[in-house]
Amino acid sequence: MTVGTRSLEDSFATVPVPHGAGFWRRLAAFVGPGWLVAVGYMDPGNWATDIAGGSAFGYTLLSVVLLSNLMAIVLQSLSARLGIGAGLDLAQACRRHTSRPVAIALWLLAEVAIIACDLAEVLGTAIALKLLFGLPLVWGVVVTGLDVFLILALQRFGFRRLEAFIASLLVIIAGCFAMELFWAAPDWAAAAGGLVPRAEVVTNPAMLYIAIGILGATVMPHNLYLHSSIVQTRAYGEGEAQRHDALRLATIDSTVALGLAFFINAAILILAAATFHTAGRTDIAEIEEAHRLLAPMLGVGAASAVFAIALLASGQNSTVTGTLAGQIVMEGFLDIRLPVWVRRLVTRGIAIVPAVLVVAASGDRGATDLLVLSQVVLSLQLPFAVIPLVAFTASRRLMGAFAAPRWLAWLAWTIAAVIVILNAYLLWGVATG
Repeated sequence: MTVGTRSLEDSFATVPVPHGAGFWRRLAAFVGPGWLVAVGYMDPGNWATDIAGGSAFGYTLLSVVLLSNLMAIVLQSLSARLGIGAGLDLAQACRRHTSRPVAIALWLLAEVAIIACDLAEVLGTAIALKLLFGLPLVWGVVVTGLDVFLILALQRFGFRRLEAFIASLLVIIAGCFAMELFWAAPDWAAAAGGLVPRAEVVTNPAMLYIAIGILGATVMPHNLYLHSSIVQTRAYGEGEAQRHDALRLATIDSTVALGLAFFINAAILILAAATFHTAGRTDIAEIEEAHRLLAPMLGVGAASAVFAIALLASGQNSTVTGTLAGQIVMEGFLDIRLPVWVRRLVTRGIAIVPAVLVVAASGDRGATDLLVLSQVVLSLQLPFAVIPLVAFTASRRLMGAFAAPRWLAWLAWTIAAVIVILNAYLLWGVATG
């Protein structure tokens, strides 16, 4: 196990693990990091792509949501493997085991991904504030800069309290969408059929654009950095057997949490398909428009308010994990420490400026287009996080006994190849019109 500067040093090994206790008590100690990771798979960017996909194409893109989630489960298990097996987060591994020019390039690309993610959080939270309180979108964007104080307050109470806060908001989001699906009464047989992949997803350019947006919104680059770090907040010990047990429990935690993320992503798309697509409204792509139409189309007055509450919870959750990911990326690649509030203000400031300009110039429609574009940008950044992760975890020199078994390495390389091919196809399509 590599020894050096610890990832998230203030929180490293601060959560005790009851060694020698039963399975369920040990698992309970590991529940948390997976839920922080799951947040990134249901942020406001997902809402934009899932609403657009469900409205335009019905249940067809559910297969993309499912495949993206399965890819996420594999990749997040590799992130946990790197953190526990090598004692490094992904940013630290890139800095230590690649050339300096490559590491700098990967750092810059990771920062672009975090800014794109933060842009989605800014816009999503601002839209939720407008829907709930009537706050103009531009002012909502500005207000999101103040959530740095929420992060600072949460971190003062320890990592376990931070995880509890995140889990509470996830439960609220899941409960909101369970209610929405009850009111929407979707065609469950058609929804089940949508889980089967179709060639049309690749051959239809409009569908492919949304599909890659869903992929970018689901498998998020910054989550790979985040998970490899926060699994190390557990005091699982230095012994090989203890770390193997930790890896097994951390994988269970992230797999269960990503199961909830799949439910929420699928619920958003199913809601859009059942409410808008079946009524012939295939043009609904804006979160605000979906909010406005939900209550009258479902015949339930509370439907729109519940939708907005879930959106606000989603934006705040994503804010917390985005901050942590930004801290991990900067510290890991550059080996420097900045106060969390400085890091947060810099990242959020970079996201707020384009958001304010676009909203002021183009209004609400521009905000939604920017949300979807941010998710496509995230997808384009994915290979530059996925390929190093797969290469590191397959390396027996780096990982020793924790190197990914051959079947897992091949599966991960296949996932990486699919991501690269889809992104290349998208770029070719954009270049050729």
